[in-house]
Amino acid sequence: MESIKNRRTIRKYKQQDISADLLNELLEESFRASTMGNMQLYSVVVTRDAEMKAKLAPAHFNQPMVTSAPVVLTFCADFNRFSKWCRQRKAEPGYNNFISFLNAATDALLVTQNFCTLAEENGLGICFLGTTIYNPDQIIEILGLPEQVIPVATITVGYPDEHPEQPDRLPLRGIVHEERYHDYSPEMIDDIYAYKESLPENKHFVEINHTETLAQIFTNIRYKKSDNDYMSAGLKRVLIQQGFLDE
Repeated sequence: MESIKNRRTIRKYKQQDISADLLNELLEESFRASTMGNMQLYSVVVTRDAEMKAKLAPAHFNQPMVTSAPVVLTFCADFNRFSKWCRQRKAEPGYNNFISFLNAATDALLVTQNFCTLAEENGLGICFLGTTIYNPDQIIEILGLPEQVIPVATITVGYPDEHPEQPDRLPLRGIVHEERYHDYSPEMIDDIYAYKESLPENKHFVEINHTETLAQIFTNIRYKKSDNDYMSAGLKRVLIQQGFLDE
């Protein structure tokens, strides 16, 4: 699929609506994704209303795509629906545990990727928001998510109003391991990351952020340990609140 080879993240969208028929068709096709035990442990919240998008924006650090995209989709790990079905059929569910959250999150992410691929093949642009698991408590409250439902991915969707450069990717040799995992030597690390480090935009990032290396931008600025620890604690609280972990 050319759309996969040429894909790029779209953050600017035309003020053109996405028809309900097209969106529902793409979602229904995306639900053909592989799923744990054919349980379909996911739900999707479709947000079109401008007021609702404005409420969601702070949970995503006010990234402008949230309010400018015609549609925002929140993909959720969902054991609520399946558990209710079990109880209504005289079966006691035992899914209030971490492994069940992982199974449901995996289901939801497989569907998310299916949707993104289908949307781009149909001329739409998407942006994946990794902020969803940073502030799940806010999203849960805004969207009214019940126990055993946790948001794991948010996608903004619309017709592209830009054509940005494709981001770089690591070479195949740096990711694929034949037969067993082969750990990386210092020389291999230098080779795998050489192209990324050579890009003018990345050299510019290093310069304007006054760091010595590109890696320091990730560890000291973009994804700091203190932030990761803080958000990890928040996610753990949400897992307890939503019934996937014991206190």
